[in-house]
Amino acid sequence: MTLESSTETIRSNVGEDSGLGATVKFDFGDDGMVFLDGKSVPNSVSNDDGGDADCTIKMSLANFEKMLGGDLDPTTAFMMGKLKVEGDMSIAMKLSSVTG
Repeated sequence: MTLESSTETIRSNVGEDSGLGATVKFDFGDDGMVFLDGKSVPNSVSNDDGGDADCTIKMSLANFEKMLGGDLDPTTAFMMGKLKVEGDMSIAMKLSSVTG
């Protein structure tokens, strides 16, 4: 999987309106990022840095791909330090609809 395919997976999972009502940045370090604007309808997903987000998820692209594929549980990833959350933790808890 690549950043582009991960972005497309998020875009298709989000659809027109995820109901998230927040902005989320997935920060993959040197591998890039995905910015989800769940405040706008239709929701938008891009690889542009949308600035400050309500919630930022920091993890490796490889671990994110495992999470999208169902091979890594988000809670387990968080507990193991493979996923870090900055900002509003309640938004991170709602992301299961976006990550599959």
